Amino acid sequence: MIAFATGGEMIMVRPRPAATALAMSACSLTMTPGALAQGAYPSQQIRIVCPFPAGGGTDLTSRLLGEHLHKSLGQPIIVDNRTGASGMIGTGFVAKAAPDGYTVLVASGEMAVNPHMYKPMAYDIEKDLQPITLLVKVPNVLAVHLEVPAKNVQELIAYAKQNPGKLTFSSSGVGNPQQLNGELFNKMAGVTILHVPYKGAAPQLAGLAGKDVTMTFVSIGAAKPFIDGGRIRPIAVTSKSRVAALPNVPPISDYPPLADYELVNFFGFLGPAGLPEPILRRLNTAAVQALKTPDLAAKLRAMGFEPAPTSPEEFREFIRVETAKFGKVIVEAGVTAPK
Repeated sequence: MIAFATGGEMIMVRPRPAATALAMSACSLTMTPGALAQGAYPSQQIRIVCPFPAGGGTDLTSRLLGEHLHKSLGQPIIVDNRTGASGMIGTGFVAKAAPDGYTVLVASGEMAVNPHMYKPMAYDIEKDLQPITLLVKVPNVLAVHLEVPAKNVQELIAYAKQNPGKLTFSSSGVGNPQQLNGELFNKMAGVTILHVPYKGAAPQLAGLAGKDVTMTFVSIGAAKPFIDGGRIRPIAVTSKSRVAALPNVPPISDYPPLADYELVNFFGFLGPAGLPEPILRRLNTAAVQALKTPDLAAKLRAMGFEPAPTSPEEFREFIRVETAKFGKVIVEAGVTAPK
């Protein structure tokens, strides 16, 4: 109903439906599709799928990111742990989700490993997922038990060469980035240190502290309590630069014969392929801004993670490079999927 005055009288006029529809249509035409999408999104709860169990590094990163996205996007954020099959169950769920920005993924470096280990896969990372931003790089720490005489990489290599085939290194499972760090170390150092897989970081570290294995490659966040408690000795980190959580521990690449050594895990933010451009950019901007906030960056660095925000295009290229790098190590070391 529209009211207007004429000659001192108020006249009430009900617009014809066709006229109302025409007016609304004309109004909507003044807004671009991008403006409409930006205005409408998000209008409901957003689900972050984490393909690994609660309490792990991927899960903690998902929850920290979710807290900041809730503030910037103004909608509830839930973390949905859909675990199993080396991350492929949760990742596959997102790959098949509607590309509307309400189901997204925080994945780890396994996404770059799995295509070389499991064939065929139910989804194609390149075709079925849309990178949003790299979140963090996750170096491992190389640590030994306290009775190992080596205090640095050079001494560890010498000790391994003096005891060929007698030393062991542990990881959290077959084919994960931790094992691949060990296999790369073997190749570049010219040593033979045998792999012993465990089912998770807790038993892996307990095995090292108990001297069941000689050394391990493990996430820094998980290792910190053992290092701070003096139960294991850190030797080096697998990144090219030092890590804020372990400032006194040098990179493996500081030892000149291994100057090219670098292999890190990573966590990234992705959605289903086909995300509309305005939604993709909105999610990228929100996540990048979150990673640049001092409080979130400090929390991530305390766990041994290094914030590394990117554009969607940069993250896609990063995935391609890391997939090729992991694949080369897998082929050369003859790593196969567990039966």
